[in-house]
Amino acid sequence: MTDIHEKDIEDSPLGGSVTRDGITVQVHIYRFADTADEWTLEVVDDEGGHTAWNGTFATDEDAFEAFEHAVAEDGIRSFVEQPVQH
Repeated sequence: MTDIHEKDIEDSPLGGSVTRDGITVQVHIYRFADTADEWTLEVVDDEGGHTAWNGTFATDEDAFEAFEHAVAEDGIRSFVEQPVQH
């Protein structure tokens, strides 16, 4: 049996640094490599705080759209100033 820590992670090319209104966060969209697993979404602020979505997404595009929706609804500052539940 393969240990979960031995599996490779596939990062979506949609993830990376996003800056809005002078605030930069790192968007992480990932899943286990070489699988059809759904995608996980996390956002990390410049102080190391992170927000993870409770659910997963069928596509990496869906995950990025969820991030964009959260920014449109709550503002990018919400990832830095207060915990956000998604």
